[in-house]
Amino acid sequence: MTMALEHIKVLDLTANLSGPYCAMLLADQGADVIKIEHPDVGDDMRLTPPFIAGESSPFMVWNRNKRSIVLDLKSGDGLGAMKQLAAGADVLIENFKPGTAERLGIGYEAMHELNPRLVYCSISGFGQTGPYGPRGGFDLIMQGMTGLAAISGPEDGGPHRLPIPVNDLCGGMNGAIGILTALAARENTGEGQQVDVSLFESGIALGVYEAGYKFATGEEPPRLGQKHRGSAPYQIYPTSDGHIVVGASAQRFWSKACKVMGCEELVDDPRFAGKADRVRNNDALNEIVAERLRHESTQYWFERLDAEGIPAGPVMNYTEVYDDPQTKARDMVVEVDHPTAGAVKTLGVHIKLSATPGRVHRPAPRHGEHTEEVLAELASKAEAAE
Repeated sequence: MTMALEHIKVLDLTANLSGPYCAMLLADQGADVIKIEHPDVGDDMRLTPPFIAGESSPFMVWNRNKRSIVLDLKSGDGLGAMKQLAAGADVLIENFKPGTAERLGIGYEAMHELNPRLVYCSISGFGQTGPYGPRGGFDLIMQGMTGLAAISGPEDGGPHRLPIPVNDLCGGMNGAIGILTALAARENTGEGQQVDVSLFESGIALGVYEAGYKFATGEEPPRLGQKHRGSAPYQIYPTSDGHIVVGASAQRFWSKACKVMGCEELVDDPRFAGKADRVRNNDALNEIVAERLRHESTQYWFERLDAEGIPAGPVMNYTEVYDDPQTKARDMVVEVDHPTAGAVKTLGVHIKLSATPGRVHRPAPRHGEHTEEVLAELASKAEAAE
């Protein structure tokens, strides 16, 4: 079945996570993504454990569906081949420190002159402009500088790093959104443009509740631990054998939850009468809810809450997540044959299209695996043009 982006050729000059993840999202939908790597090691993520038959498992997860070629962009031949590829490409993605691409001769202006239709995506720590533009930046740094770490962790503790690299992942997602937007604009203008995405702004953009709080009150949003800034009850609670998530903030859910928990009197309690009241008295509310839930199992409460249509769910570890029937039904764990590692599992395509669905159709490439193949295609194209 045809995939949505089969007509799009992408040059992926990125490494680590944000850029490769961006390119992977396009590759999942059929784009021909050519990963251009340095001759020595290539993407540093190839050295990241754990390994399967010497291949980095994390690298394989977010570099699937790509082809890898080796080019030394500091050599005349390597730079020449790169420019030949760019002349026929639709998208170029780079996540060099700002200024590096220009020094290599492959900055936006040079590439736009070479190929005016090229959509050129730059993903960096702080963006291409501003006083911090020249700095590098990693997810951990950005969590600290965007407010995310400041609001994470227990109420009486210090700032916490989120274990998921949210700035990297959101930077990659925003890059893909920007690229697709620029491709749509190209349909009208006939020209590409530069997409400028930063991990810094991606992190700031995640703080939507915190922005609402700060803009309304002028005060610093406090660290809330498990509590939600605008909803209650809306958090994780311990049960007799694990934990359960309960999202009974809406009025229609709150009254039903009180019935399920056997505390109907709370519906008429003025401390918990409305949503704002429950948020204001969240500590007292959580003590009562936690005391009710801790005496029965997670499954006991989930079945009863779910039967009433109340948003709830068990807290699952990754073994449980990947074994879950919903995960399997949605093909979120798939197997692919890797030439070195053999049959390996990877995550499935999480953006589902009804008419042109994406798929995992090739494993992550070995370092430079497709150099001869891609350069032969380039030579063939040049001969046909003569």
